[in-house]
Amino acid sequence: MSAEENVQIMRRWFQEVWNEGRTETIHELFSSEGVAHGQESPEAELCGPAEFEAFVKKTRGAFPDMKLAVEDVFATADKGVLRWSGVMTHTGNTMDMPASGRPVRLRGITLVRFAGGKVVESWDNWDQLGMLQQIGAVSPAVAA
Repeated sequence: MSAEENVQIMRRWFQEVWNEGRTETIHELFSSEGVAHGQESPEAELCGPAEFEAFVKKTRGAFPDMKLAVEDVFATADKGVLRWSGVMTHTGNTMDMPASGRPVRLRGITLVRFAGGKVVESWDNWDQLGMLQQIGAVSPAVAA
């Protein structure tokens, strides 16, 4: 696919999956053999659309008002990079901790590899510790 088509896939993914919670988009755009690295923790892997869908449901369950903004995006014929920021409120209990009601601001970078018009591999780097500190699950003193 062209670089522009891959940019559109990444924009669509962030809008439909993260901002709108449309999990059917995961099954449409994420390869059945796809692997996503770094979503739940720096070393974790999510394999296939079903595992990624479960992660999205858990995350959006904790932060149902999640809004992610695409800050920068560029691609080649087989890879793309997207820098994003997000704002949300921790109002759900789906992350194994009670809802705090606290607002959260995040930033992250996503690298994607494409094949056959689908995401076949992705790597995410985002401020997981900062999110835990903002919802009160980890104190800044403990993190230091």
